[in-house]
Amino acid sequence: MARARRSRPTLKNHRLEAEQFRRRALLAFLGIFAGTVLLAAGYFQLQVVRHDEYATRSESNRIKPRPVVPARGLIYDRAGRLLADNVPAWRLEITPEQVPDMQALLDDLRTVVAVDDGDIARFENERRANPRFRPLPLKLRLSEAEVARLAVDRHRFPGVEVVPYLTRRYPYGPLMAHVVGYVGRLDADDLRNLGDARFSALSHIGKTGVERYYEERLRGEIGYEYVETNAGGRVLRTIRRTPAVPGADLHLSVDVELQQAMVDAFEGQHGAAVAVDPRTGEILGMVSLPSYDTNLFVGGISFADFKALNEDVSRPLFNRVVLGGFAPGSTIKPFMGLAGLEYGLRRPQDTTFSSGAFRLPNVSREYRDWRRGGHGHVNLTESLAQSVNTYYFKLAVDLGIDRIETFMSEVGFGQRTGIDLSGEAVGVLPSRGWKRGRMGQEWYPGDTVNVGIGQGFWVVTPLQLAQGIAMLADNGTRRRLHLLRASRAGFDAPLVEEPQAPPVVVSASPANIDAVRDGLVAVMHGPTGTARAAAQGAPYRMAGKTGTAQLVTRRGTASLDPRSLPYHLRHQALFVGYAPAEDPTIAIAVVVEQGGSGSGAAAPVARRIFDAWVLRGEGRDADAIPLAQRAGGAAR
Repeated sequence: MARARRSRPTLKNHRLEAEQFRRRALLAFLGIFAGTVLLAAGYFQLQVVRHDEYATRSESNRIKPRPVVPARGLIYDRAGRLLADNVPAWRLEITPEQVPDMQALLDDLRTVVAVDDGDIARFENERRANPRFRPLPLKLRLSEAEVARLAVDRHRFPGVEVVPYLTRRYPYGPLMAHVVGYVGRLDADDLRNLGDARFSALSHIGKTGVERYYEERLRGEIGYEYVETNAGGRVLRTIRRTPAVPGADLHLSVDVELQQAMVDAFEGQHGAAVAVDPRTGEILGMVSLPSYDTNLFVGGISFADFKALNEDVSRPLFNRVVLGGFAPGSTIKPFMGLAGLEYGLRRPQDTTFSSGAFRLPNVSREYRDWRRGGHGHVNLTESLAQSVNTYYFKLAVDLGIDRIETFMSEVGFGQRTGIDLSGEAVGVLPSRGWKRGRMGQEWYPGDTVNVGIGQGFWVVTPLQLAQGIAMLADNGTRRRLHLLRASRAGFDAPLVEEPQAPPVVVSASPANIDAVRDGLVAVMHGPTGTARAAAQGAPYRMAGKTGTAQLVTRRGTASLDPRSLPYHLRHQALFVGYAPAEDPTIAIAVVVEQGGSGSGAAAPVARRIFDAWVLRGEGRDADAIPLAQRAGGAAR
């Protein structure tokens, strides 16, 4: 019987196992050695080869530069009244690259801060136009309550910062809108025009008026501070600082009280007026009506407010003084009269007969005087006092368009006055070259006739008229018109008077100037003067010339009463003049839109402006702070 065999246990091969262990140990050692070498090489790369690079990165994570925006320069009037101020405010900024979900963040912010759709739309536009690492403003002018709520819930809003800054405030709002202008939010176009990325730290930039023209001087120089932060981005301390340089303070020549008097003088009518010191070319007052509140634009104007201003048919945003263009009408006659004297074609006593109609040789068309039947024989004085068209029709023909163009260019027409405001219009000084280039036509004698009374192709600005009449008031010397009287480069710096361009002598003949000035006095005080009603009862003598620029033409020989026209077709009413007549301290140009006639609408406005200035002192010099006595400016 077979018996089951008991199986033997398998014997281990200790030698083979030991060999296998040694091989594995060697491989493990080689792996550890290779890893150690690689690790050492990596450490060497980081700590030796690229030490400077990573040290710089580490330092930049710990120490961050922050721009320090300088305080914007303040703006004052001639008596030291503050026209543009800086007030503290807070704005809400978001850095897009630090926000994982922008829409969720914006929705969450709306539960804490009042953010409207306009704020969101502006932010999204700026986010598309700027790098993700650049902080962008979501809302300007946070309330104290909103700042407090954001401080409590700071942890909920990554990438959100509340930034303190100084914002602009205009105490006089609409009164100085077209002089001072306003600042608005810095946008991509502004940054492109500035051409320097460091200006992205600015939140506002001058958009119009003095704020725009003197932007570089007002904004100062941006500084930097380097702050140490922890891993959460919280500022621990300031390492070093490069201080910002504040903008310069500007002292303008305008007078707030006269400015208000000029607005009141219009009594609700639309138009423009400029008041000039003829001795210096300083702008004493400048109004364009209607106006608007510049404070609306500082924090970003709402869509509704901008639409209301932009669609207003009275055009409150349009600066009529700088950009407006009008036919000068009879206000051109004093300069035509001076041209006749300067070229020796007329003497003050020479007379011209006015029958009521003027004709060119072999031409049937009549050019009419405003008085039916004419004015009879008139000399220079009476031609101005009665505004006799025939005198200037014949004078224009005798002068010819070429000499008219040359002389009127010397007076300042057809060119900029040089006022320190952007975008000044040049108007149109009629000439052969202008007509040929603009219309492709030759110049005709009838064109010259119309030019003689300020009609036809003429386009002038109120600034040009003011500069011209100031030239007559200053004995034939034309001065550059300007707003900036003096500036201060720092809080403790002295006030420095602004240098001005040398004057231009238009007429070196006192006799010629006096002859024209006698005519301008006769306009206001003579028995036949067209504006004698406006000067009645004045305790001083004034000089001036009325003008009416037609918006529609007369047909045939029929006279047209401007008061019978629809309002929008009524003539523009103009006036130029100065006072006191013997020693002028103010020269003005006034345009009343749809006023009908210069004597009926513009001259009364001018009289009220003259009274506001002359009756309160000799040129208000006592009220203007002497430049040498002005100390430091107001606190920023």
